[in-house]
Amino acid sequence: MRSSRIRDAAVAGSFYPGDPEVLRVTVDRLLADAPLSPDGAPTPRAVIVPHAGYIYSGSTAALAYARVARGRDAIRRVVLIGPTHRVAVRGVALPGADGFRTPLGVLPVAEEWAEERLAGVPAACIYAETHQWEHSVEVQLPFLQRTLGDVEIVPLLAGDATGDEVADVIDALSDEPGTLVVISSDLSHYLPYEEARRVDAQTIAQIGALDGPLDHLQACGATPVNGLLVAARRHGLRPELLGACSSGDTAGDRERVVGYCAFAFDEDDDG
Repeated sequence: MRSSRIRDAAVAGSFYPGDPEVLRVTVDRLLADAPLSPDGAPTPRAVIVPHAGYIYSGSTAALAYARVARGRDAIRRVVLIGPTHRVAVRGVALPGADGFRTPLGVLPVAEEWAEERLAGVPAACIYAETHQWEHSVEVQLPFLQRTLGDVEIVPLLAGDATGDEVADVIDALSDEPGTLVVISSDLSHYLPYEEARRVDAQTIAQIGALDGPLDHLQACGATPVNGLLVAARRHGLRPELLGACSSGDTAGDRERVVGYCAFAFDEDDDG
């Protein structure tokens, strides 16, 4: 039995509140303010959510997590894939950890299970350093804790990898019932407000048409998003736009904005 290896929170107190009670209230308020899902809306197979500070993108992320919350009794494991902002990696990296800590507690990592599933996937690797200070996965965890409880997670960071390589990782980890895939990505960065709206509208249209690949000027998480688009085409998943905005709509000025969107992916009944 390996000794416990816990990845501690790196951005609590900056991207989201570090005080447990304030964090709980903040996430619950964001979820409560999200529109109710339509009657009969299925539990998503996958979602795309932003990863900026909660004051900027939390309301957009909540649109997807409110839909995820409907599957609290059905979702047993969450595969999260974000981009690397600090430490580069070739391929798609596991953290080499048994748990990820947030102010709300520790989520267990299905590390050994994932290692076994990914043993034959060339792009998969273990690289703790790229996870140590990365925020793209971490900011999703309090939302999961408030919607799904102490759900088992597989945190991954995609660096230098093709869409097909990321899709192979998704396929290896998501074929069991009760698995949710969470793709973490913002959209355009630091464009003037109206230009960002035009660029992001094109990006959103491409995601809706499963028309990849995106580039990293369109989305900082283009690599994991491209993997999901490939996997969605392989398996007949249908994207639904839940909402989009930019930091110019939430808590920032409109001179240099960052764009956000939320998508849910479900099985295509017409496929």
